[in-house]
Amino acid sequence: MKITDIKFAMLRVPLNTPFKTALRTVDKIEDVVVIIETDTGHIGYGEAPATAVITGDTHGSIIEAIKTMIKPKLIGEEIENLNRITHLIQGSIVKNYSAKAAVEIAVYDLFAQLYKAPLYKILGGGEPTLSTDITISVDYIDKMVQDSIEAVNKGFETLKIKVGKDIGVDIERVKAIYAAVEGKALLRLDANQGWTAKEAVYALTRLEDAGVRLELVEQPVKGHDLEGMKYITERVHTPVMADESTFGPKEVIELIRMRAADIINIKLMKTGGISNAIRIADIAETYDIQCMIGCMLETSISVSAAVHLAVAKSHVITKVDLDGPSLCAFDPVVGNVKFKGSDIIIEDQPGIGIESIQGLEMLE
Repeated sequence: MKITDIKFAMLRVPLNTPFKTALRTVDKIEDVVVIIETDTGHIGYGEAPATAVITGDTHGSIIEAIKTMIKPKLIGEEIENLNRITHLIQGSIVKNYSAKAAVEIAVYDLFAQLYKAPLYKILGGGEPTLSTDITISVDYIDKMVQDSIEAVNKGFETLKIKVGKDIGVDIERVKAIYAAVEGKALLRLDANQGWTAKEAVYALTRLEDAGVRLELVEQPVKGHDLEGMKYITERVHTPVMADESTFGPKEVIELIRMRAADIINIKLMKTGGISNAIRIADIAETYDIQCMIGCMLETSISVSAAVHLAVAKSHVITKVDLDGPSLCAFDPVVGNVKFKGSDIIIEDQPGIGIESIQGLEMLE
């Protein structure tokens, strides 16, 4: 199975409600879809969102990086040479993580198709079911409480609460939500880099003293502020998870060395794809540190790849934040990963199992 061409498309899907964080507000998913064609007629699919405020990637930069730097190195390569291909992708250009991720996802899709097995089996196997949390966007307190209750009523047992805009209001937001869903759902906080280290310690201490029990707090300070992460981790009982502080294996090793986080959030769009995500999971397992698998605003193309990885690495990836498809007004993908509320189920087709994609706009 040899790579013959790489094509591009855009996929646009409206969200059920606007996605609001400390960094941005978004009302629809607009992602680049990568389509790798082969001489056997097999097709591999990948996807990348433009998340400029986190990864620095835009639609234009994703397409240009693949078209001019990655694609020329891959044409003619045999899919069976997976390690060689991922090395070529990672070495083709610095950073541009989402572009690399989209191509890697499509390559892994084809690799599993080559051996006629679902990707999670190629990656080591596992129980093909997961349960995800769902995001509660930052908003007025009453609206966030209402959204949280509705999510619990739909069967979600873990809520990811967006905070980080106003420390005083953030504390009241979390208290109100906790009071509304206590005993029914776990709470995760995500400050999206919106606090200072001292603000984070203040907020978390206030919440802990008020009896609010949190599963974790995600990336309370700027991604580059590892000392701030360490400061918080040493002073609160709530487990601290690194997101924007960890893009690749080197950052994970440094965080572990500094004891600056308790949990690592793996996102394919930060790691540059599946190969580095596997390395991160293996490093974390070596040091007995749990991981979460997360996503940006992505559809079930790339989220399906993350699902397969999470199943194969479930002994270390113990937390799941793959709610991108649940946030969409509809799922444009027909495939072997089924998203049913909080439940995610993999069926037994080869690769990541994509059969068709509704609404693709092919690009030149």
